[in-house]
Amino acid sequence: MTSFMSRKDFILFAGFTIVVLLLPFLAAPFGAAYPDLLQRFMIYGIFAVGFNILFGLTGYLSFGHAAFFGVGSYAAMWSFKLLSINALPALIFAVIIAGLFALAIGYVSLRRSGIYFSILTLAFAQMSYNLAYSVLTPITNGETGLRMTLQDPRVLDRLFFEASPGAPVPSIFGMSLSGWNGFYFTALFMIATFFLAMRINNSPFGMMLKGIKSNQNRMNYTGFNTRPYTLTAFVISGMLAGLAGALLVVTDPLAGAERMRWTASGEVVLMTILGGVGTLVGPVIGAMMIKYFENIFSSFNANVLNNFYSFLPDGVREVMVTISSKFVGEGWHLSLGLIFVLIVMFLPGGVMEGVRRIAASFNRRANGNKAEARVATAPAE
Repeated sequence: MTSFMSRKDFILFAGFTIVVLLLPFLAAPFGAAYPDLLQRFMIYGIFAVGFNILFGLTGYLSFGHAAFFGVGSYAAMWSFKLLSINALPALIFAVIIAGLFALAIGYVSLRRSGIYFSILTLAFAQMSYNLAYSVLTPITNGETGLRMTLQDPRVLDRLFFEASPGAPVPSIFGMSLSGWNGFYFTALFMIATFFLAMRINNSPFGMMLKGIKSNQNRMNYTGFNTRPYTLTAFVISGMLAGLAGALLVVTDPLAGAERMRWTASGEVVLMTILGGVGTLVGPVIGAMMIKYFENIFSSFNANVLNNFYSFLPDGVREVMVTISSKFVGEGWHLSLGLIFVLIVMFLPGGVMEGVRRIAASFNRRANGNKAEARVATAPAE
């Protein structure tokens, strides 16, 4: 391959693209082949990949990324209400506003590092949530949230088209973004985000960020100014969070303050750790795992469990249903918590560390077989 992309990177990117585009078929055996759910896989995958650019490469743990996610949602919704139901202007507007907001917060927060940086970002996120929930209600509509209505100005649309009689739905040049159209639309942004993360990871800029994570003090002592690099990583991460928030508005045309709560920031941290901090594919896997548990695993009830254990005798089946019911349905958080504990204890590098261990095991076995074959075919002296 050319210097633009190595053969290894090309294979990784091509494989990732194929898996994403075939996700409707690959997710079917797991009961997750729904356009809305797969869109959320893509959206939160973008959110996690963006967060990983900051946390995974620089080591700066932010507890405030939900603020950028929420700002992106509000910006996209106002674009839909004021300008057009076309999704592209809304996404561009959301990314710009989220980037400016991240620049302001990052400029202040990055004056500190470690736990102090994390606390600062958490404080800014909570202030943003409270402002959206109560103070800025003329802009955010408070706890009710913002929705598109027939009375919205949408000046660009009305300049060229007559007002649609039905409820406004986000579209792209007249094509509705509901259903599978919406999934493939978000999938394209997921693929583009992955490509961006891969290029950053392998670029000199990415090497600088990894150096900052490794030993920022040593870089500072040599006279190297690390702050522009950390601020740039923070802004890029915030812009991708804003993009994810805007895409969620395309999927679910509602912008509410709950998307800015501290729990949303904690969720993206969990996604990244579960999948593998600092890896390319790991955050996407972590996002899919958590959203699968939230939307599918949580829907399992006693009837589903009875059907699952139907091959067992009645008494044993009742016991198994009673035990299993504590880990599904409303108890899905317990299952997720146990998985998180097991991964942290046995796979500190997340799911991707398990993948690497399995691959290394196969490689050792293959190399061992080759060595045995060479010994067997060697001429006797």
